[in-house]
Amino acid sequence: MRMMRRYAVTGHGEVAARPGSGTYRRRLMSNPTANFFDALDRRGHEPLPEDAVGSIRFDLEHDHEVDHWLLVIRRGDVHVWREESGADRVVRGSRAAFDRMVTGRSHIYAAWVRNDFRAEGDGRLPRFLQRVMPGPPGAHHPREFARRESRPA
Repeated sequence: MRMMRRYAVTGHGEVAARPGSGTYRRRLMSNPTANFFDALDRRGHEPLPEDAVGSIRFDLEHDHEVDHWLLVIRRGDVHVWREESGADRVVRGSRAAFDRMVTGRSHIYAAWVRNDFRAEGDGRLPRFLQRVMPGPPGAHHPREFARRESRPA
C-alpha cells in the first residue's frame, strides 16, 4: 500500500490551514461531514471486530462539486484522507444526506433504503460504519439512562 498524505480541504475544495489551527477549526464548524471525518481520524482507533479491514471512499456531491473522503480501516485503526483513489467500497450520494447521518438526524440503513446512497464493491465494510455513526440528537447511552433512572429521588 502506498503512503497517502493527509491534508485539509474546505467545503469549497481549496486547501485549508493545517489541522489543529484556529482557521481550520472555524472552517470545519459549518460542515458536519468534515467535522465527522476529522473527529474520526483524530480518535484513530475504534472498537471494531478484527475482521474490519479495508477501505471505503465516499464521493459526496454538493454545489456541482464532489468531495472525496477515503476511510481506511485496519483492525480498528481508522484513518481518513481527502483523496480520490481506489477503495474496496465506493459510496456515492449527496453531502446533505451524509450531513443528516453524521448529525444523527437520519439512520444509515434508512438512507440506504431511500436510495440516498449508491455503492459498489465489498459489501461487508458499511456494516462497520454504523458503529461509528452518532445517534439521534439528545440520545443517551442505555446504561447511563438506566443508572440515572434507578437513582432514588
